[in-house]
Amino acid sequence: MNVFLEADCPAAISERIVALRRAIHAEPELGLHTPLTRDKIRAELADLPLAWEEGPSTTGLVATLQGGAGPGRSVLLRGDTDALAMPEETGLEFASTIPGVMHACGHDTHVAMLAGAARLLAEKADTLTGEVRFMFQPGEEGWHGARYMLDDGLLGGPGTARALPEAAFALHIMPNARHGMIGGRAGPLMASADQLAITVRGRGGHASMPHDTMDPMPVACEIVAAIQTMVARRFSVFDPVVVTISKITAGSAHNVIPDHVDMLGTMRSLSATNRARLREEVTALAAGIAGAHGLAAEVEIIEGFPVTVCDARAVDFGEGVARDLFGADTFERLANPIMGAEDFAYVLEKTPGAMFFLGVAAEGDDWSQCCGIHSTRMMVDESVLPRGALFLAGLAERYLARGFR
Repeated sequence: MNVFLEADCPAAISERIVALRRAIHAEPELGLHTPLTRDKIRAELADLPLAWEEGPSTTGLVATLQGGAGPGRSVLLRGDTDALAMPEETGLEFASTIPGVMHACGHDTHVAMLAGAARLLAEKADTLTGEVRFMFQPGEEGWHGARYMLDDGLLGGPGTARALPEAAFALHIMPNARHGMIGGRAGPLMASADQLAITVRGRGGHASMPHDTMDPMPVACEIVAAIQTMVARRFSVFDPVVVTISKITAGSAHNVIPDHVDMLGTMRSLSATNRARLREEVTALAAGIAGAHGLAAEVEIIEGFPVTVCDARAVDFGEGVARDLFGADTFERLANPIMGAEDFAYVLEKTPGAMFFLGVAAEGDDWSQCCGIHSTRMMVDESVLPRGALFLAGLAERYLARGFR
């Protein structure tokens, strides 16, 4: 069958993709409500034959394009809209105008590429069977935006007027990856992520008389060290977990033993089984060590995103689309998962699909030395963005025509 060709993204659409990206980049928004970004999306795509839906919990949007060649399959393409609470130090002319907020994870480019894909597919709507749903989702940076949109029924499913999409795809930029490379892997692609808080409670006093206190400080240090031993000795390296204590807060002066020590960290895993087991093991370990010293430990685990699991058929399918569109050397199979987390995982729990990565390092640069995502100096080679739009459009067009074959 015919698929989009790289030449099928004319200069006019490429320019629109870049312009939208820059407009969103200059006005980044946080969390589940990104109204400025929503309005920019609606304005950019106002001339297309799309049916729009918005739920009560977020400013997330789902736009549906109906194929003109009759009913058929349904496929979802997703782009996220929110930014990060951090300053920007890129020096770009279109840098953030919102102090302390930056699109440092590339969500501005994800929206722009998805809007470009919508325009490319709309131009071919008469030849498409079935429907394409474009999911513009806020709240990816820890806010569970995809889960809220699912709960609101925006993607379909039980209790709604339509079924869930039969396949779902997302594309994430990677600034420290080869220019134009598209990468993916079957199975676990990204980790689950839960937040860990431990408070060790003792009895403070004068630092010169520790025997008259119940010092929580050495107990907290023992817990940190024991967690690393637990990870190495209780969990298989072939189904890995990561526990990092990243913040310890205690005390008020050099000669005061505090009453308590607060620790904050993250827990990552690549399977639901180890995710559940890790919670049990950390809780038992902290309580046991504290109890052995006559102290108490309180453990709170704040649930984050589940494991992002890509369907093997969807990854094979995406590889075929990438190679047909851009050449045999375009697609790379990732050897290992990434221990970062992604809330597209919620969508992939409901419907088969995959997330892919797009390398946006400048052509000829040593991409391994480029600033990565979540850097205040992250840069994007915008010339790659039309490729991302074409890839998303190609995934949708081919899936509607023949499924994962």
